[in-house]
Amino acid sequence: MKLSRRTILQGAGSLPFAVASLRIEALAQTAPAAQGSEVPPILFVHGNGDYDALWMTALWRMESNGIARERMLAINFTDPNARSDDKVEQANRSSTEDQRRELTAAITELKRRSGAPRVALVGSSRGGYAIRNVIRNGGAADVSHAVLCGTPNHGVFATDDTPGSEFNGRGAFLRGLNEGESEVTPGVAFLTLRSDGMDKYAQPDGRFIGKPGVPTGVTAEGPELKGATNLVLGALDHREVAFHPRAFREIYKFIAGREPARIAIMPEQNVRLSGLVTGTPGGVSTNRPVAGATVDIFRVEPETGERKGGAVHSSKTGADGRWGPAEVDAASSLEFVLTSPDAPITHFYRSPFPRSSDVVHLRAARPLGPADKDAGAVVIMSRPRGYFGLPRDVVLFDGREPADVKPGVPTDATATLRLSAAEIGRNVVAQFNEERIVARVWPASENRIAIAELTY
Repeated sequence: MKLSRRTILQGAGSLPFAVASLRIEALAQTAPAAQGSEVPPILFVHGNGDYDALWMTALWRMESNGIARERMLAINFTDPNARSDDKVEQANRSSTEDQRRELTAAITELKRRSGAPRVALVGSSRGGYAIRNVIRNGGAADVSHAVLCGTPNHGVFATDDTPGSEFNGRGAFLRGLNEGESEVTPGVAFLTLRSDGMDKYAQPDGRFIGKPGVPTGVTAEGPELKGATNLVLGALDHREVAFHPRAFREIYKFIAGREPARIAIMPEQNVRLSGLVTGTPGGVSTNRPVAGATVDIFRVEPETGERKGGAVHSSKTGADGRWGPAEVDAASSLEFVLTSPDAPITHFYRSPFPRSSDVVHLRAARPLGPADKDAGAVVIMSRPRGYFGLPRDVVLFDGREPADVKPGVPTDATATLRLSAAEIGRNVVAQFNEERIVARVWPASENRIAIAELTY
């Protein structure tokens, strides 16, 4: 069954920034009590190269609708990047079997923690592969619902090239998942969410995977599954079909069996933050902990990025890579300073955190490279939960549209600004639709990089 939402949403930028619309009296309100026990525990599964922190806003929205924190879990795969060939071992990368094994363990843990017989699984992109793999290979009895968001269920490409890639629709892995009249497993309710042509991994032309002009063998309908409920969410991009407020509405409605009471995130009076410091051994992003990293947090002026006093939190990671908890208020813009071994000192500038979170993960910025050799300072604008879409979105970096963000199908999640040494100390404004972050410029000569990291 396919239900088109294209008439409801023609562009992600048309929706208001959810938290910005809250009035201050919302702080005095409390989230509604859980409306019955029929909502199963929910396990969120991230995609290729990602981490569980991407589900932060979805977790907040669930909490704001009465879902208790202890009935939710977001898995953090040890090595989130796929192998080039699924059957050939590759350092700091995972196979489909690695992911199946880790997800099975996470399901067992959430069932133990909640006491529930079955859990709902929600996956972004590659995370949907792990979900389908678990369900198809003995795990169906543990799963009530499976929501696959932008999962390339018929491949990012379907060709005779690289047959060992799990992203090849003609490869053994996806052929095994898709064989039969139905592509879903009986007894589990399946929902797929996809874009209406704005997903860079569901395109008929190979230009988004480095092969312009070469047919991929897939279309925008690639994420759909025979036998599932398949929804189209307009002009949302590959990540937004998991993390956007529109996606949340469909995820919640499918699992809970009713509309959410609210889409906006309800602020908490007392906010506690903690997370994990990870690294990029050999240039590959992993979710392995980094020991010996220091994390300092400062409150900053939202209009200038200047610090308001000394650090409100300082800690050093141990073997588990964890930092925190830090107590902050829900109204303050923050600067996180990460000093991690063998990496640039990274200054993260963030919007206020409306609710507590234990998945505020930090990974040092990439090393300064040849492209930065003449720069006195480097500032990066980053959007982890979606891509920058031009002209779909308002994207302004230091007062202009970034030159390194391509128009059309959204493909870029970062933009880079290189400044002269004379500009060190000034501020830079990063604006994405209604979210606005002001960062400060730090000297590259001290091996420092500033990142304006968007939450929405």
